[in-house]
Amino acid sequence: MKRPGPLLTLLAGLVLALFMLTLNVTSGTKTASSSYSEKSPSPSAPQSSAPASTPTPSPTPTKTSATKPPAPNADYAGRTDDDAASVAVSVRDGKAVAYFCDGRYKEAWLRGRVNNNGSMKLTAPNGAVLDGTIGQGRKIRGTVKDEGRRYAFTAAKAVKPSGLWRATAKVRGAKIDAGWVVLPNGRQTGIVTRDGKPASAPRIDPETGAVTVDGQQLTAHPVTP
Repeated sequence: MKRPGPLLTLLAGLVLALFMLTLNVTSGTKTASSSYSEKSPSPSAPQSSAPASTPTPSPTPTKTSATKPPAPNADYAGRTDDDAASVAVSVRDGKAVAYFCDGRYKEAWLRGRVNNNGSMKLTAPNGAVLDGTIGQGRKIRGTVKDEGRRYAFTAAKAVKPSGLWRATAKVRGAKIDAGWVVLPNGRQTGIVTRDGKPASAPRIDPETGAVTVDGQQLTAHPVTP
């Protein structure tokens, strides 16, 4: 009877090989599982994001409109384009007074405001209207409408004694109201009204304003608004 030596040896080798293979497979599975667990990141706590700050709007620059200065204080005197009458205007602090006079019977005292651009519209109790504009502070160009007729005029800047003069008084019981336009060349145009009746006025002394009306000495004064 033969010994089963080589066969047992071979069988023992196969069993050992099978055991080692099983051990390797089991160890590899654990290693892979352990490796996967180590590489899996743990969930991190949610980060709270700070609210974005809203930029403060810069203030809108205020628009400043350039305001023209008021018309300068000055006196103006001139003639109508047809040389039928004289016109004098006195401007003070945005107000104006004017006198329109033909030296015989037609006259009007007008008042109103002067706009910053030099334009003006002056009115009189008798319905007369003066529309004019100061040009560069040197002259007034405009029109006077009186009794349905329109008179264009130019009045240049005047320096005393030229300009607008007026005298009021009571002479021999009559109410006297007189006005004069004195031009830069010395020419005078004036009307004296006695109890509402107009007539040509005597000349005044432009240096002193002295004038004689119906034998009585009066003093005329420059007129301002």
